Amino acid sequence: MPIVTVENIHHSYGARVALDGVSFDVASGECFGILGPNGSGKSTLFKILTTLLPPTSGRAAVAGFDVAKQPGSVRGSIGVVFQSPSLDIHLTVGENLTHGGRLYGLGGMQLRQRMEQVSAALGIEDRLKSRVKTLSGGLKRRAELAKCLLHRPSVMLLDEPSTGLDPLARKELGRQLDALRREHGITVLLTTHDMDEADRCDRLAIFDQGKLVAIGAPEELKRRIGGETVIIDAPDADGVTAEIETALRVKVGRADGLMRIETADGAALLSRLLPRFGSRIRSLTLGKPTLEDVFVRETGHRFESRSAPERAA
Repeated sequence: MPIVTVENIHHSYGARVALDGVSFDVASGECFGILGPNGSGKSTLFKILTTLLPPTSGRAAVAGFDVAKQPGSVRGSIGVVFQSPSLDIHLTVGENLTHGGRLYGLGGMQLRQRMEQVSAALGIEDRLKSRVKTLSGGLKRRAELAKCLLHRPSVMLLDEPSTGLDPLARKELGRQLDALRREHGITVLLTTHDMDEADRCDRLAIFDQGKLVAIGAPEELKRRIGGETVIIDAPDADGVTAEIETALRVKVGRADGLMRIETADGAALLSRLLPRFGSRIRSLTLGKPTLEDVFVRETGHRFESRSAPERAA
């Protein structure tokens, strides 16, 4: 049985549609990512899954509990790390964990043992007496995770967890999440607009303008494109596109003014392309398919070109 189920979820803010018939399942123990630019609907879905916002229609369940009908049971089954910090920076890490644990009814020896366990698991046991405001961004994120693990949730919901972290801290956060899944069987569902973070997920749902446009393992999604991708920037894109398609018998895609060609052999294509069209090309790149390429293929536009903030609930 899937541990997270989303069935035909719709949500609107007045006339604006934020989610348009989204459906997917998340398996127990999986790291599942929701990738999309700002305004794609991922934050709205996050609010629905954390019981902060009822869907306009459709159904969602976490750990077997309906998010609309059984919100209390859902909250007892999840740990949540929001994009905005929830720690009191003037308190120590230990004080934050103590208050967080008490909100879940923990106390006494049980709470002290849980604090020792989660702080050791996340490598912050030597920081319990440190005030949060003195910590680096990566350590603050670990303290947030520790607070959310005290009641032993079966699902961790993380909203843009690597926002504001440097590359090393992002890598360490990913390692910590992998260790939690491996050692404690926790399911991780995260939202992100970071391609590297999305690439580390077991499976990925790509959102755009409230719709789920693709779902699968990152490597599986990239294999759908083919061997390599050629991206061309030319002053006369319309004319060059038509001529390349006719002369080389290839399909040229267009996204935000750039030409994109999917090919099994990029070097062979360039050897035919450059002698004939090189003087009319401003720049050209050749590379293996990326999640950016997957997004462009599924939506017809670049990832950042539609970024717009989602309305708050």
